[in-house]
Amino acid sequence: MSEAEKYQFLVQVQSAFIPDQSAPDQNHYVFAYTVTLTNRGTVAATLLRRHWVITDANNHVQEVRGDGVVGQQPHLTPGQSFRYTSGAILETPVGCMHGSYSMMAADGVKFEAPIPAFSLSRPNMLN
Repeated sequence: MSEAEKYQFLVQVQSAFIPDQSAPDQNHYVFAYTVTLTNRGTVAATLLRRHWVITDANNHVQEVRGDGVVGQQPHLTPGQSFRYTSGAILETPVGCMHGSYSMMAADGVKFEAPIPAFSLSRPNMLN
């Protein structure tokens, strides 16, 4: 088995516009995103840190780094999933996010689990 197969995580994200917390006339657009992180590898691992790159339609980039997610550092055994919801605020009705999670495997190996790019969009803004 290759090293890549041992440390394999699937990251799936769903996003939603939150109209009741947004103020479009003030360029304030609030989005929620739900992440499901699944350990597809063969070694248990703990999520230590997150790194997000958030880009709005004006090409304004925010980078967010911090320990864990939603106050937790989940430990996932092979086959186990962890789901959480968080949010982002943009100045435009459309944007995107991507990033990575810094992981520590039970065998002491540190690795990155990439978070694929996903869109943040007010309904009916994109076809």
